[in-house]
Amino acid sequence: MAFTGFRRYPFVHLVLIGLFAITVNAIDIFLEWNVALDSTIQPVSQLQPVIAINGLFPGPLINTTTNDFVHVNVFNNLDEPLLFTWNGIQQRLNSWQDGVSGTNCPILPGTNWTYVFQTKDQIGSFFYFPSINFQKAAGGFGPIRVNNRNVIAVPFAKPDDEFDLLVTRSLMTDPTIAFDSIPNIMLMNGKPPFGNPQGKAFESFTVTQGNVYRFRISNVGTTLSFNFRIQNHRMLLVETEGSYTNQTMLDSLDVHVGQSYSVLVTANQVDADYFIVASPKLLNATEFSSLVGVGVLHYSNSVAQPVGPLPTGPDPFDINFSIDQAKSIRWNMTTGAARPNPQGTFNVTNVTISQTFILQNSEGVIKGSPHVVVNNVSYLTIDTPLKLADQLVNGSGVYQLDAFPVQSVNLNASFGVSVVTGNHKGWIELVFKNNLEFIDSWHLDGFGFYVVGFGDGDWTAALRTTYNLFDPVVRSTVQVYPGGWTAVYAFLDNPGMWNLRSQLLKNWFLGQELYIRVHDNDPNPAKERPPPENLLFCGIFNQSSSLLEHRLRP
Repeated sequence: MAFTGFRRYPFVHLVLIGLFAITVNAIDIFLEWNVALDSTIQPVSQLQPVIAINGLFPGPLINTTTNDFVHVNVFNNLDEPLLFTWNGIQQRLNSWQDGVSGTNCPILPGTNWTYVFQTKDQIGSFFYFPSINFQKAAGGFGPIRVNNRNVIAVPFAKPDDEFDLLVTRSLMTDPTIAFDSIPNIMLMNGKPPFGNPQGKAFESFTVTQGNVYRFRISNVGTTLSFNFRIQNHRMLLVETEGSYTNQTMLDSLDVHVGQSYSVLVTANQVDADYFIVASPKLLNATEFSSLVGVGVLHYSNSVAQPVGPLPTGPDPFDINFSIDQAKSIRWNMTTGAARPNPQGTFNVTNVTISQTFILQNSEGVIKGSPHVVVNNVSYLTIDTPLKLADQLVNGSGVYQLDAFPVQSVNLNASFGVSVVTGNHKGWIELVFKNNLEFIDSWHLDGFGFYVVGFGDGDWTAALRTTYNLFDPVVRSTVQVYPGGWTAVYAFLDNPGMWNLRSQLLKNWFLGQELYIRVHDNDPNPAKERPPPENLLFCGIFNQSSSLLEHRLRP
């Protein structure tokens, strides 16, 4: 996509400052990031620059607590525009900070811009990444922790330590290679597999016998789901993307693109080193051995490297195993999370659905080029952010609201700037149908959704009888199996312009996305935050100073 530039327009919102001040026990966290291509890190031997933040790959941990305000001053030292999005952070009442093309003008090369967002009413494990084109395939991603406030009980004993583990496969700065190729190697926290001759170092976590450790595992890759396991150690699943789960003991865990989990691991084996494995789904690991990520769980008194074959996992082509495990991941209904009241206080047992979207992905050819379409529409990324156009001209001339078909498939594939109405404070049912041959992942910014059902073949209304409405887990990214469907519910209580997309980078780039506009006519900033003081302008608003002054005058 081509960006033509931007303007800054300073203005003050005293009411917003007042809103910030009433948040109890929150702190401000100030971060400064210098983002640049780095040719010295070289996670594999080939000359391959990565996108580093302050010289780090992966980028630095954002370590926050519920309700904190995070200020990230991003200096773009790349030679192309840059945006960061905060995967799973809901940006309550504030889609201005979401960091995708539909909400923000990009940070141009040689400039800086500061994000300010709040981890409002959230806990859990998340990550950030650059959201323009294929930048994520070159790096720029990193972990986010949102810790519980001290006054909120956590449903497990405090672990002796915590580790962030970001697993990715595609690490390519050439978009042509990234577009056409299967990723060539698996990286754990930016490091190649143990024993891989191309690598300089492998990832290792040091533990002490008898202690308990929390692993926050994220699939920050671009293409493939993986199965995660640790040799001779079981894992207790406790959290996913801001929800405490029913605690389940696992031998292995499927993690799909864009998903995050927390597991507790007890160092209860003899002092030795043990393999940590992430192997791809729907691929033959024998043929693609470099796509098996291998790290090491190192006991502090161990003097030898791990031995023996890698621990085996489920058959990578056994979809039923994965579906059954997904169905077994349930919401812990009795524990609090960001608030002291139990998570289950707010449930979907008796909700009234006000909207249903049935979204089918497939491949389509438009003007001679391949694209990924949703209901036969491929999203057309434009230079003007939808949220900016919504604020200034009510979207006029930028997008046509509700032109996208939400329950039918157009006859012919076409481009569209797909923006649909989400009923404010209404319940929406989203049904994702996967017509492709790989496991897809759908993500919704701004919300957590309740994962109520999985199924094979076509979805019909009669299949609602199979939904789990008692304790469905709440998360922001969900997998959809080949030829199957996944259904979720979401309560649209967060006004803004929210991106609904495939987490598979190639699919997203090729058009598998749309935006849900959740609008509240009340201008009270307690309902939705006004534009930030440092708002950037671009696209059709790049030179429209008189219009901007009129529209944004306090």
